[in-house]
Amino acid sequence: MATTTTRPTIFVGVDTHADTHHVAIVNEHGKKLDDREFDTTATGYAGIEEWIRSIGNVAQVGIEGTGSYGVELARHLRRHDYDVAEVPRPNRRLRRAQGKSDAIDAYAAARRLLDGSEITARKNRDGAIEAVRTLRVARNNAVKAQSIAINALRALISTSSEELRSQLRSLSRARLIATCAAFDPDLATLSDPIEATKLALRSLAQRITDSKIHADQLKKQLAKLLEQVAPHTMAVFALGPDTAAALVISIGDNPDRLTSEAAFARLCGVAPIHRGGDRQANQALHTAVIVRLRYHDNTKVYAARRKRDGKTTPEILRCLKRYLAREVFRALRADYQKIAA
Repeated sequence: MATTTTRPTIFVGVDTHADTHHVAIVNEHGKKLDDREFDTTATGYAGIEEWIRSIGNVAQVGIEGTGSYGVELARHLRRHDYDVAEVPRPNRRLRRAQGKSDAIDAYAAARRLLDGSEITARKNRDGAIEAVRTLRVARNNAVKAQSIAINALRALISTSSEELRSQLRSLSRARLIATCAAFDPDLATLSDPIEATKLALRSLAQRITDSKIHADQLKKQLAKLLEQVAPHTMAVFALGPDTAAALVISIGDNPDRLTSEAAFARLCGVAPIHRGGDRQANQALHTAVIVRLRYHDNTKVYAARRKRDGKTTPEILRCLKRYLAREVFRALRADYQKIAA
């Protein structure tokens, strides 16, 4: 009499990298079944889908970094109706204790699905918030280029001849950049360090100016886009285009990541126990709290009262970030309801 083999229920974990993904499979009891490495190409994604389907009935796939290296795999699996979740990267302390390898991390991701520890909804990168992210990346790059050029300009001045230093050292930043941009070095005598330094300073000053123009233009476009897709978040006191963008990017285009106010606090790393989370979202809350401490009367009153209660400045900042996360969560919920509608 023939017997039928029941296909096992499996859980899939993925350790993601730029060029390869390591995929591991466990059964519903956490037993290791198999693991393999695949290229991060269309062929590789199709190979992952075909392989896991051949092993058993896929209950869920846990991917590290669904908003970064794992984004395209998450998109591919979502198009094929798989239940995809985001799992955090392994704790560094556990990595030191248990060892580090792609296979170990992939199996750890799969087992996190079984106990549900720190599992969050995947990030989607296929809507208006992805447009916000791309503009913020470009603006941050322009700001960073401006900062690098300013530091290089000041360092070059500090090691230049006294003739140039005495001319430039007392100038304000704006005046310094304008003066350097107006230099007209003698290109025929670049063997003279002064003339070569003038040419270098002019180049750096022009780069600073160009980067600032690009950063300002992108900031205006970013603000305009955020006013369309996240007006409630933009209306939160002390949130500007950059900080508001960081917070909506932490959710991505998936409102399922806004399951609860407590979950959002954990995502931003401002929950009392969970201090990890999205570092850029955490930094955005920190920046907004610093602004509120200077310009928001209720925040200043609260900080003064907690100071009298014996709280330290870091403790007060943590409390304020937690309260702000609650306010931002309500604003984000309102914005995502509008997007969904």
